[in-house]
Amino acid sequence: MSTATDTVARGDLRNYALVTGAYWADTIADGAIRTLVLFYFYELGYSPFAVASLFLFYEVFGVVTNLVGGFLAARLGLKSTLVMGLGTQIVAVGMLAVVPEAWLVVPYVMVAQALSGIAKDLTKMSSKSAVKLVVPKDRPGALYRWVAVLTGSKNALKGVGFFLGGLLLSVVGFRAGLGVLAVLVATALVVVLAMMRGDLSRPDATAKFRQMFSNNRAVNVLAGARVFLFASRDVWFVVGLPVYLRTVLGWSFWQVGTFMAVWVIGYGLVQAAAPRLMGRRRGGGPRPDPDGRTATWLAFALAAFPAGIALTLATDVDPGVVIVAGLIVFGFIFAMNSAVHSYLILAYAEGDRVAMNVGFYYMANAGGRLAGTVLSGALYQWQGLEACLWASVAFVLAAGLLSRLLPVRPGAGAMPAPARPA
Repeated sequence: MSTATDTVARGDLRNYALVTGAYWADTIADGAIRTLVLFYFYELGYSPFAVASLFLFYEVFGVVTNLVGGFLAARLGLKSTLVMGLGTQIVAVGMLAVVPEAWLVVPYVMVAQALSGIAKDLTKMSSKSAVKLVVPKDRPGALYRWVAVLTGSKNALKGVGFFLGGLLLSVVGFRAGLGVLAVLVATALVVVLAMMRGDLSRPDATAKFRQMFSNNRAVNVLAGARVFLFASRDVWFVVGLPVYLRTVLGWSFWQVGTFMAVWVIGYGLVQAAAPRLMGRRRGGGPRPDPDGRTATWLAFALAAFPAGIALTLATDVDPGVVIVAGLIVFGFIFAMNSAVHSYLILAYAEGDRVAMNVGFYYMANAGGRLAGTVLSGALYQWQGLEACLWASVAFVLAAGLLSRLLPVRPGAGAMPAPARPA
């Protein structure tokens, strides 16, 4: 006979499957929207920096959303933040489908992209927080594996979104493509509303906004490293790389979209497989779960590849071969490093404040994306792709230096949060 605890556990897993499926749908839409906006407005004659500015509010509001979203999830439950995210994404897609002409277009698109960023980060924070709540606590390594699968599958599907965006722009055009994406997100919202039971997490009416700012040293250091790690990727990935492939190498929309899609899908698959790839010692025994030392050496190893690509682009070697080969290796190591970070934030987080800790951490993640996005357009317009790559080197080295301050064991060095007022 099943116990009440068994029933709750099965219910939690069912709800987690629903929130994960909704997150996947929103992730596909988010990647496709980015590709549609990037190429549609670049082809209209906007400069690389102007195109990057269209994503500025997307990243700015990602910072705000992760901070406020963690608080809302603690107060209202993760189901509420998930529904808010999906509903907001539908509004954002609808706004982009009716972009006005002339001088209003830039501020209008920036607002629509802000809503899209809010939507994406609400759904991400909801699903990532849910892992900590449902993972079996009596199974060593389970948290690392579950987080890696969720994060890896999300990034693989974002790659599918990049490909879908390029395909939709080529086949049906900008507005019709956005209509397809609106249907996808609306379907996910209806399924969640119809099938999810309860609030996924327990709402806490006593949660205070000031508790969003972490008193956990390990969380704070990891958040700092995350800023620089994601800035190191987006400083070349958001604007510099796709514009370079399109204008310098002469690739078509669908070729650029396909390359970026394959890169992100591969990156996601490596993330999902990270526990297995790092899971055995040379002598055959299992490795311990990753810690601060793991994040440190992965970051320092990563820095070699954007430096190598930048140096080789100055030679007579075929730039297409250099970029494709170099970024494949960069993506592999970056995926391993990101998977370790995604595990560590949940390992360091306090159980009853997991949504707040995760929200704070992804606020830092969004801050890194914001810096990378702005610099991607500015540096490319100023000095080209090589400048973007050297900035990536500097950011990765900063992430490695900060990672040296992380505890050598997950949970070590974590300062307990102050007790909540009654």
